[in-house]
Amino acid sequence: MTTSSPYRQLAAARRVELVTRAIKSSRDMRAVMVTRMVSRGGGFRPQTLLQWPAEKLAREVVRLGAENADDELNLLNLLYVEFEPQIQAAFLDAAGVKHENGQMPEALEPPFADSAAVSRAAADVLARFGDDGRLYLVTIAKYNGAGWPGLDAVLASLPSATPE
Repeated sequence: MTTSSPYRQLAAARRVELVTRAIKSSRDMRAVMVTRMVSRGGGFRPQTLLQWPAEKLAREVVRLGAENADDELNLLNLLYVEFEPQIQAAFLDAAGVKHENGQMPEALEPPFADSAAVSRAAADVLARFGDDGRLYLVTIAKYNGAGWPGLDAVLASLPSATPE
């Protein structure tokens, strides 16, 4: 069964908001998104796209699905670590993993917690954050599943959600 990426499971409006914030926070991200748009064809000129407001550029990027897999991972990292770390911080607290505002020390090695702690933390995140928490858990399972033993089983037990 093929499922969409955690990024694509975010509502379109949420993806536009995320891309907008990323573009506003980083000149490099703006350049990356302009490159993605130009590579899709359709007559977009880099000079024109660079002048667009962040919101307009983000809407077009999302509308055309111009983000690649690396962009998706970077955007999700920005979302859960930089822009809105409260879900990750809650998960790490509940799992008993050392962190500072949701950022784990680089020296930590996987697995970061045992399966019982991961299950408790996942249940806490789901109870506190609902579908946003579920998407966070799907994200860490996809990109760092080995670090969180038992998370796949927790996610498999959840009813599936339909992406927008």
